[in-house]
Amino acid sequence: MIDNNHIDKVYGNLVNGEWVLSKSNQTFDIISPVDRSLVGKIQLISKNEIDNIIANSKEAQKSWKDTPVSERAKILSKAADILEDNIEFLSKILEVEIAKDTDSAISEIRRTADFIRFTANEGMHIQGETIGADNFPGYKKNKISFVTRVPLGIVLAISPFNYPINLSASKIAPALMAGNSVILKPPTQGSISALYLAQVFHIAGLPKGVLNTVTGKGSEIGDYLISHPDINFINFTGSTNVGKHIAKIAEMVPMMMELGGKDAAIVLADADLKMTAKNIVAGAYSYSGQRCTAVKRVLVVNEIADELVKMIKSEINQLKVGNPANGIQITPLINIEAADFVQELIDDAIAKGAKLITGNIREGNLIYPTLLDHITTDMRIAWEEPFGPVLPIIRVNDIEEAILIANKSEYGLQSSVFTQNINNAFMIASKLEVGTVQINNKTERGPDHFPFLGVKSSGMGTQGIRYSIEAMSRPKAIVLNFDI
Repeated sequence: MIDNNHIDKVYGNLVNGEWVLSKSNQTFDIISPVDRSLVGKIQLISKNEIDNIIANSKEAQKSWKDTPVSERAKILSKAADILEDNIEFLSKILEVEIAKDTDSAISEIRRTADFIRFTANEGMHIQGETIGADNFPGYKKNKISFVTRVPLGIVLAISPFNYPINLSASKIAPALMAGNSVILKPPTQGSISALYLAQVFHIAGLPKGVLNTVTGKGSEIGDYLISHPDINFINFTGSTNVGKHIAKIAEMVPMMMELGGKDAAIVLADADLKMTAKNIVAGAYSYSGQRCTAVKRVLVVNEIADELVKMIKSEINQLKVGNPANGIQITPLINIEAADFVQELIDDAIAKGAKLITGNIREGNLIYPTLLDHITTDMRIAWEEPFGPVLPIIRVNDIEEAILIANKSEYGLQSSVFTQNINNAFMIASKLEVGTVQINNKTERGPDHFPFLGVKSSGMGTQGIRYSIEAMSRPKAIVLNFDI
């Protein structure tokens, strides 16, 4: 079982298989967004300590890359089992640290266990190839290229607050199966949950130094980490602004990024409105909208807009609001600043003529599910990502206008199309500038072996278990020359 006996709620970093405190003697208080109670204290490490941790990761990777893939898979499978054995404990940590509702917290842990287990299995099937030379003009059968996949070295995994266990594991597990060592930089708020995940891998038997953690404020140590010459790959999930900053200063280091989104649900006149409304509400308000794949705007044709809005409002009225431990769906946002930003977008829309259908009630960092109709393109909420429980309805005249508005966004993560006409569905899907189009379903991530990617300001690189393993490894060719 996971050890939760932390003295005075002080959490160290996992470094070379040991839990250590920072030599800076500085900590940061993790305060619960639910009731402002102290969840725990994390270490604020210094740049000198980062150098030592990276050196340790580099040394540990030398033996890990030579560990048989089957042995790596056994360790990951054991980690998945340990996670499942600790669902109740870990879900409670997610509830108090990031205000995740109980059902979502349990789902995150189960999904993470499944992800790790599937990654272990998939990693067993990542194989090389042999290529003959004579199928290229001018060459004979006197050359054979033996192509294998080799690890990149040290992977820096930077995870976000909203899925601190799942989106840490989605970086760690494929990197480990590829033979890399990993340095996990968890989000500040969410660090404790991520540190428990690191402990899971440690208990499962991961060799010392193959997974190390680094806690602290990204504003203080982030640039130093990502620009360190010994970091060989950066896997980041977070805001678009931070992602662009990382890409700029990391220069030639390969990276994978999952950034922001403004996912649109396009609703045509022949859609099943009852099913559509249920999907839109589930997609927009799950975990209070604090998801990159949340439905963040609805583009509906005028002739059915009134009816759809009524149905969405009816679904919203069934959502429960409050403390995540009480079986509810709408929880407090991660902090006051996040709630302030959502309120700014709501106020701007209403001031410019939007119609408030329901919501716009606030209690500190808790915002009730809000639905706004008659949104126009001069309103900020038509384009900016709220990361909160507010949904704008944009009425359009036809399919062409819906596609135009959807594509005008700087983001390109996902979109949904709701229609019973398969030809229209595929026509619209082919024209949308996004990584994934969902037909008759809410925007969402998964299953996790599907490719997951964003275009434009929504990211770079392709995730998904096999894709992630391949991204964090590279082909290596050995050419055999012989006489025939």
